[in-house]
Amino acid sequence: MHFVASGRLNRAIWTAVALCFLSAAGLAQTTSSAPSPTPPPATNGNSVAPSSDDPASPQTSRQPSNQEPITEEPTANDQSGMFVFKKQVEEVVLHAIVFDEQRRLVPYLDKTAFTVFENGEPQTITSFRREDVPVAMGIVIDNSGSMRDKREKINQAVLNLIRAGNPQDEMFVVNFSQDYYLDQDFTSDAKLLQVALHQGPMRGSTALYDAIVASAAHLKNNPRLEKKVLLVITDGQDNMSQETLQEASRRLQQANGPTLYAVGLLGGGLLGPGREALQRLADGTGGVAYFPETLDQVDNITKTVAHDIRSQYTIAYKPQNQNVKPEYQSLRVEARAPGYGRLTVRTRTGYFSPNSTH
Repeated sequence: MHFVASGRLNRAIWTAVALCFLSAAGLAQTTSSAPSPTPPPATNGNSVAPSSDDPASPQTSRQPSNQEPITEEPTANDQSGMFVFKKQVEEVVLHAIVFDEQRRLVPYLDKTAFTVFENGEPQTITSFRREDVPVAMGIVIDNSGSMRDKREKINQAVLNLIRAGNPQDEMFVVNFSQDYYLDQDFTSDAKLLQVALHQGPMRGSTALYDAIVASAAHLKNNPRLEKKVLLVITDGQDNMSQETLQEASRRLQQANGPTLYAVGLLGGGLLGPGREALQRLADGTGGVAYFPETLDQVDNITKTVAHDIRSQYTIAYKPQNQNVKPEYQSLRVEARAPGYGRLTVRTRTGYFSPNSTH
């Protein structure tokens, strides 16, 4: 699933193709003087139709004209990024929060305090860090008709979260109702994000799972920042998606997937199954689902989420016994340290193997 299926061809690719062709013709000795071909003109995202094989592809009428392509597969690594968390392909990276018995954050533990268990077996921690690092965050907000009188306060609360972040965070905004729109791609510019939060009319149904699946895929495609977060805000349960709750949960629980924070607003039909769905999606990723009784509480919630993100430990390990793996790997992290009583670690509860089937 993707937001748009257009893109630009790189001049270097065309040059390489020309050089290979000339070499095959026995003219390699003249290639140094051959002019570089002119690349084709860039396409405008507004003119691209949704992918024919993806019935849930978004409309592109609100697509920013400078939109880069969004594809299902990860792009090449950006070697210029200073904050890439270096890891090998087979490593699993966890982001964890630690609380004491009074539910206070414990932010200054060292590597020796932690033990990681995969499928009940202790693992060897290969990398550990506790400093604040930039995050890639998707902000996914319900834009259905029932949100009309709520968006002003919601938008302000989200802006407060954005401004409380690391200046090098990269965020995108997806507004959704029966369709989902990427109204702002990855950026560190708070003004662009603010414009995107006010984009588009509020109407229609709630395709929550479709928006989450597409946004999780888009997060995966940002190779510059290892730490990934989804913030989802809605006031109703899904009633329009082609994707299921099971598939949305599975996509979020891929290896090294995002942490999901959900804000479920009461009064728009978010009862019973709707609340349980948000709770399930958040818990599986090591995030939190909040259910405020009033809109005035949302601002404090986004401040809590911002603090939560900045207080996470990053723990990586290389799974033992990689040859025989069940489809789903259960995870548990324990923390013990002198001077503390019982410590609780919140992180993802497991992940699906990269080669597992649906």
